Amino acid sequence: MGSDDRERSGLRERKKRETRIALSWAAIRLTVERGWDNVRVEDIAAEAGVSPRTFNNYFSSKGEAIAARHVERAHAIAEDLRAQPADKPLWEAITDAALSQFALGLDARPEASDERTAGLRLMVQEPALQTEFVKANMAAEAEFAAVIAERTGTDVTRDLYPNLVAGAVSAAIVAVTQQSLRPGPPVSVQDLLREAFGRLSQGLTTP
Repeated sequence: MGSDDRERSGLRERKKRETRIALSWAAIRLTVERGWDNVRVEDIAAEAGVSPRTFNNYFSSKGEAIAARHVERAHAIAEDLRAQPADKPLWEAITDAALSQFALGLDARPEASDERTAGLRLMVQEPALQTEFVKANMAAEAEFAAVIAERTGTDVTRDLYPNLVAGAVSAAIVAVTQQSLRPGPPVSVQDLLREAFGRLSQGLTTP
């Protein structure tokens, strides 16, 4: 494949990823604003500026579209972790990578309105989403395990360590997200992430 072909292929993949992200964000925004039962695939597609057929090329349901945000963020965290300096301590690198991605999301804003937080809380409790969230968490853990194995010189298929750390990272992100949505004064997701990974770093040392 020549350089022009590679460039075109890279552009296509980037545009596909951008469309996927746009559809996921649209599904989340509309569901938070209107409620699960009041959002159709056609609404999500229109919000993202594409056709319902395009939506169906990317997702099989609005639940999958919503959960895709978690998968995409895990992918971005893994990419950022891979780019962290090799000599940076593992948990420090994980924390920095996660913070960099949560800082880009709407869920990172402690000043979010009560209405929006309530909408997010209802969305994540929707029974129809639970299976999609489970699948998204599995995909996230696989992403984390692969890059953690690279950084620690372990093997994701033979060694427990990268899978154990990946599971802990995924669980911490889920716990932080749930904590940030609980009723009460607004909290900083970044502060919660620092606390969560700080606690984990005390109990899971690098091999």
